[in-house]
Amino acid sequence: MKFINKKNLIIAGKYLVFLFLAGCLAFLALLIYYTWDLPQPEKFTETPFIQSTKIYDKTGKVLLYDIYGEEKREIVSFDKISDNLKHAVLVSEDARFYEHGGIDFLGIVRAIFIDLTSASKSQGGSTITQQLIRTVYLTGQKTISRKIREVVLSVELEQKYSKDQILDWYLNAIPFGENAYGAEAASQTYFNKPASDLSVAQAATLTSLIPAPSHYSPYGPYKSELLSKKNTVLERMKELGYITGEQLQEAKNEKITFAETTTSIKAPDFVMYVKKYLDDKYGEDYLKEKGLRVYTTLDYDLQQYAEQVIKDSDATNKAKNANNAAMVAIDPKTGEILALMGSKNYFAKPYPEGCDEKGPNKCLFAPKYDVATMGQRQPGSSFKPFAYATAFKKGYTANTVLWDVKTEFNPNCDPGGNAVTGVNGSACYNPQDYDGRNRGLVTLRTALDCSLNIPAVKVLYLAGIPDTLQTAKDFGITTLTDTNNYGLSLVLGGGDVNLLEMTSAYGVFASEGNYISPVSILKITDADGNIIEQSREQPTKVLDTQIARQMSNILSDNDARTPIFGAHSPLYIPGYQVAAKTGTTQNFVDGWTMGYTPFAVVGVWTGNNNNTPTTDTGVGVTAPMWNKIMTKILLSHPVENFVEPDPITDRGPVLLGQLPPNDTNSILFYVNQNSPQYPLWQIGINNWLISTGQFQQAATSTTLP
Repeated sequence: MKFINKKNLIIAGKYLVFLFLAGCLAFLALLIYYTWDLPQPEKFTETPFIQSTKIYDKTGKVLLYDIYGEEKREIVSFDKISDNLKHAVLVSEDARFYEHGGIDFLGIVRAIFIDLTSASKSQGGSTITQQLIRTVYLTGQKTISRKIREVVLSVELEQKYSKDQILDWYLNAIPFGENAYGAEAASQTYFNKPASDLSVAQAATLTSLIPAPSHYSPYGPYKSELLSKKNTVLERMKELGYITGEQLQEAKNEKITFAETTTSIKAPDFVMYVKKYLDDKYGEDYLKEKGLRVYTTLDYDLQQYAEQVIKDSDATNKAKNANNAAMVAIDPKTGEILALMGSKNYFAKPYPEGCDEKGPNKCLFAPKYDVATMGQRQPGSSFKPFAYATAFKKGYTANTVLWDVKTEFNPNCDPGGNAVTGVNGSACYNPQDYDGRNRGLVTLRTALDCSLNIPAVKVLYLAGIPDTLQTAKDFGITTLTDTNNYGLSLVLGGGDVNLLEMTSAYGVFASEGNYISPVSILKITDADGNIIEQSREQPTKVLDTQIARQMSNILSDNDARTPIFGAHSPLYIPGYQVAAKTGTTQNFVDGWTMGYTPFAVVGVWTGNNNNTPTTDTGVGVTAPMWNKIMTKILLSHPVENFVEPDPITDRGPVLLGQLPPNDTNSILFYVNQNSPQYPLWQIGINNWLISTGQFQQAATSTTLP
């Protein structure tokens, strides 16, 4: 064996000393680099100001929603916090708190050992002091620099303050979820009691939230995990001598009852509609950090009233198997959304019990699905005004007459209107009026006001399906995209629309032909009040003023709709001029009432999320609610009537409804005898005349309009 040379040992020793000194210098340099700008631990009762985004109503006085929420916190003295919570936190977060100097090296080794032996990452080595430093000064980002800064500040804090003071600050600072920071806010939020009164089981439950408040939230899907973790904390309290075996068993048996979620949100469907826009444009992180102030268009007084109206109507509606309702109110002059409900109660539970609220067509009532802005429902006869307006563009008038008689519209079918399928297997189309009657000659005014289906189909044919779809598009309806598959049933609601766009579209009539897309935000400012976004929507002329006035004149004519709806129907508001139109889809699946004045448009929908039929019409279910909401608006606004349309004198006699005496020709005789519909319409007239004993040779006038 060779002996190591003494000289070599000396050289090796010098190298080791040099490396040690170099390492120390490097460590010192690294420490200085990461800690030279560290803040000094001071008052932990004052936390950094968190600037959340706030959403207000149009007055700026009613807070509708606080995105992420400023911290709900109430600082309480150490003696106002239950010893049960102090002990539960100690055993769960830092059992050696009163023994270490800010950094628990034994705890770190223990955590590493448990992580390695259990093949998990579940154990943490951070002390309560470290967690406090991280909460107040630093972030949860896992970097070397953050960890070094955390360690230095923790040691410094322990040198300056007592253990009780540090634990006091910790219990008043940490987040417990639901925007609750500190023990008092958490106790009030989850149990409606002060932190001084927490039971052992309640204290263990709150403690179990600390590692992951969002995940373990009792209002989320992992409530069972929270309660299981609570029991683990209780067992640890028993193990460390804070409770007895008897207390352990009592605490495990105690039923934990949580307060109803206290998340503050007013006009929730409207707020979520606004929030989606904000999320898409600014991103969640920006909203959380920059403290935006969002001033919306919502009239909160009207919103509250509408919510109450729909709530009060629920029992009556459910008796008619209409389990959901939605409403929108808009100012047609500005496009501002004044009130919006996407369901009858955002906070209610879906039903039938156990249905999948997020699944397609599973629930009669799905509270969090916003029918007003996202739903696509068939509008029934409430779509008719768009076809009539298109016909008026082509020269037809309120006095133009059509025959309300049984008519087959498929040229491949029996023209008598009695067949189901045609010679080529195509479906026949011979719709009936709501009451099953036929009235013979009717003006377009009467046909629209009485919501007669057969004349409406003829109006759509005369107006043209493509042109009517274009009118709807010009009015802001974006959902009618399957243009090649719409037939004459379109005028009876054969295409899907949503309530917000329908209400906005009716605003075109109210504003004498101007379209403004729905506006939900007036302005957005930063935390210092500087405007960063402001509504600058300008109206676009999409309909001739005189045609818009004609439509308002027709739809507000209570005398004309009286034969069907009665003189005092819910569409009539005594002393006020209000235009209105109802809609009911096949089998009463959807009910609509759309109505407006020059300064407000209100749309109401009722039905079931899963398309189960109701047992009443739009006027029977939606109109009473619509009437109350519209009346509320009218009473708070000076009387304003529609401007009368100018007399029409530049049309031929047929378009003005001036037919020859005893004329029995369809209008196609005068405007387009080459139409494949001409013989079908004429046969329908002749059959009706025969059935009523009025048949005579058709007039031979060839006067053109």
